[in-house]
Amino acid sequence: MEGRETPFAPHLLGLINPGLVIAGNIVGGPAAAMGAVWMLGIGPVLDRVLGTRSRSQLRPASGRPFRGLLYVHTALHVCAILALVRLGTLGEDPLYLLAAAVSTGICSGVSGIIVAHELGHTRPKSLSAKLARLNMLLVLYGHFTEEHNITHHKHVATATDPASADAGESVWGFVARTVPRQFRDAYALHAKRGVGVWRNRVVRIVVVELALVGGLLALDAGAGLAFLGQAAVAVFLLEYINYVQHYGLRRKEGERQSKMHSWQSERRWSCWTLFNLSLHPAHHLKASEGWWDLQPYEGAPDMPSGYYGCFWPALLSPLWKRWMAARLADMPATAN
Repeated sequence: MEGRETPFAPHLLGLINPGLVIAGNIVGGPAAAMGAVWMLGIGPVLDRVLGTRSRSQLRPASGRPFRGLLYVHTALHVCAILALVRLGTLGEDPLYLLAAAVSTGICSGVSGIIVAHELGHTRPKSLSAKLARLNMLLVLYGHFTEEHNITHHKHVATATDPASADAGESVWGFVARTVPRQFRDAYALHAKRGVGVWRNRVVRIVVVELALVGGLLALDAGAGLAFLGQAAVAVFLLEYINYVQHYGLRRKEGERQSKMHSWQSERRWSCWTLFNLSLHPAHHLKASEGWWDLQPYEGAPDMPSGYYGCFWPALLSPLWKRWMAARLADMPATAN
């Protein structure tokens, strides 16, 4: 039986998080933790109880509302950052300011980074690409887009790609390894083009980021530290997702990339609120397609849960390794 078009309305649920974060940053006090509680406390439960999406869904007739949602999230991301900086200048209790930074960082990880990931797969001079760079600048990770598009997509599931985790590697070790290597690779991409140090785009990005942080610290130490905190949380969430997306999956030398080199989850809550990012094999094999057109692949490696449900187990390395060992053991030899 032919299915219905992919519905747009459920994806509006992703707006709850930035709404809670902005409200919490405006109100202050215990309310500043609302975003973190929603995403890391309630999110994993919803990932479990809402089950998986229907595989009979058809591509939507128009992608315009889905693309428009990316711009809405970008605007809310900027508002959340501004509200956090304002809260930092008001002399908020350090504990509540920390809660606000964590909540805002989670918002930045989704409404900022995941949105930038989608907008970044466009022409470099387009409005979408410029908004992607803005989103990444606000988490002090401006080198990400080009490194991701060029290095990660080309070398995924190989030792050359710093964003592909090895089997048995902890998320903590992975983050410590991948962050400096991605920065190094991004710098090298431009250096290979023969540009001087001061014309290297990565160097220019770092100068702008340092100026932004310096300006905020000069404005108010609390505001500057809160901004740094949210950026750190956002980057950690990005690399956590990188960690689970390709954990333990490897290509042999000369082997073409296939659906077997990315983990997939069809959990509704992850798909609805994270722009179908968990349909990751489809993204790698059809990177130019909009997130609303991505479809699951039959027989692709199946994650034990969605990105919400995998978060806490991934932080507990022994549990995560045991959890994934059985799944890797069942994989074809060509995929690990």
